[in-house]
Amino acid sequence: QVQIVESGGGLVQPGGSLRLSCVSSGLTFNRAIMSWFRQAPGKEREWVASITWTGPTTNYAPSVKGRFAISRDDARQTLTLQMNDLKPEDTATYYCNSVFGGVRSWGQGTQVTVSS
Repeated sequence: QVQIVESGGGLVQPGGSLRLSCVSSGLTFNRAIMSWFRQAPGKEREWVASITWTGPTTNYAPSVKGRFAISRDDARQTLTLQMNDLKPEDTATYYCNSVFGGVRSWGQGTQVTVSS
């Protein structure tokens, strides 16, 4: 059974930075496509960024490109999202997501609030 645990959320002022992490188990992490999604109150969950296991190759939503950086440490089965120049519209619950063997799994989420 895949288990994913996120951490690193919190309250930050506009223009600040946060670093989110998620640790995964129960899957072959170095063969999984890993992603971050987010969901703001009253809105649908949206994709933020993804990273493949080959290359690796990264992709970002236009709203975060240039501000966020996704990375992975396969030895530690850890996914990271470095978030810089945060804006109030980045406020959301952030979810770590894995796709492995055709199965998509989610963590419980970590709250990020950007406010002065």
